[in-house]
Amino acid sequence: MLSMASTLSLLKFSVLPKNPHQLFSTPKVHQLPSSISARLNTPKDPPKPTQFLEQHSISNALKTVPLTLTALTFPFLLEQKDAALAVDGEFGILEGRTFALIHPIVMISLFFFTLWTGYLGWQWRRVRTIQEEINELKKQVKPTPVTPEGKPVEGAEAPSSSVELKIQQLTEERKELLKGSYRDRHYNAGSILLGFGVLEAVGGGLNTWIRTGKLFPGPHLFAGTAITVLWALSAALVPSMQKGSELARSLHITFNTLNVLLFISQLPTGFEILMKVFEFTQWP
Repeated sequence: MLSMASTLSLLKFSVLPKNPHQLFSTPKVHQLPSSISARLNTPKDPPKPTQFLEQHSISNALKTVPLTLTALTFPFLLEQKDAALAVDGEFGILEGRTFALIHPIVMISLFFFTLWTGYLGWQWRRVRTIQEEINELKKQVKPTPVTPEGKPVEGAEAPSSSVELKIQQLTEERKELLKGSYRDRHYNAGSILLGFGVLEAVGGGLNTWIRTGKLFPGPHLFAGTAITVLWALSAALVPSMQKGSELARSLHITFNTLNVLLFISQLPTGFEILMKVFEFTQWP
């Protein structure tokens, strides 16, 4: 009320004087002789008094504008001191326990989904590496002697060596892995993890702000931020991995391993925050 009263009192000051002629009397202008005027390069027609009054009035008006704007905004600056606090029921159910429990439920689900996605990725890597093992073993197999017609020499066929048995075993294993379509499943799972992970990472911080009006810098917030960044970096390596870059594949595995470790480190701090949610929030 005090701020509004001060505003009204300030607004009572007129921007322009009611009668400008009361402040400025019309000056009497005397014409100089033509000879003197020519020597002084003085124009024969001096400015009219009315033009002088108009220019002076506009100048005074511009000088009073900052004062008027200050008077208008001053009460709003005083009354907005608590506007940044997003609490006291302003957001309704968004401040309640139901909305607050979405983040921990989704994130614990994403933790197990991360492990599943990693398993799919490792199986797809096994499909690629097992073929490389087969190619290396084939180099160790001695060729079977053949006749000029291309037929094996009778009696020259040796029993299957351990290397050949290993090749057969790996070949059968690779066939079974290919049936699992691990490449496509890993790609789809990674896309889901990236989308929902980033969405809920931002949503968790937003929920904290809605309930408390601020964020709490600490291990949980920093680890969550690092996890989100690692998700983005891992996804950015996919084009290079598809082109066969071993460096990109190694970095992809490294980033996701760190991601899992950070996820595990968040479990204790996340549980503490969950207990505070039950303590300071109400249903719904």
